[in-house]
Amino acid sequence: MDGFSLAEKIRNQNKTIPVIFLTARSMKEDKMRGFQIGIDDYITKPFDEDELLFRIQSILKRVNPQKEEKNKIFDLGKIKFDSDNQELKIGKETKRLTSKETKILRLLADSKNNLVKREDLMLQVWGETDYFIGRSLDVFISKLRKHLHSEPKIKIETIPTVGIILNLED
Repeated sequence: MDGFSLAEKIRNQNKTIPVIFLTARSMKEDKMRGFQIGIDDYITKPFDEDELLFRIQSILKRVNPQKEEKNKIFDLGKIKFDSDNQELKIGKETKRLTSKETKILRLLADSKNNLVKREDLMLQVWGETDYFIGRSLDVFISKLRKHLHSEPKIKIETIPTVGIILNLED
């Protein structure tokens, strides 16, 4: 079965499943046929991997908007994290976070007690991955640990070369 037939079958069964064509077929007629079937995107080879990731993320945000609308205020033990206002509230004290600290903590809080891959954090926060961005990520994680040190139930655990976990004891 070719991609067009498969896409038609998917669309007939479920119109909300995202479909991206990644193909060597670059003729206008092929692209038009794909979009007429109802695919979400059409990417021709050769392609850039980073661009593909961003296109996938864009489609998933549109298809699953509730994920973006999750809590904007997180309870991290005795600490309240207000991601909209870039603040940590610790008792009566309020600490202002940088935008990168906020993005990183938001991604970790969204996946509380689960591993978040280093590459995913770097792509989401900086839009790219390389050695120097990895070092910057480590610096920001260190800063977040200092901000959160007053809450013993919180631990930011680094799994070397793999990812980071925001552990929160109940």
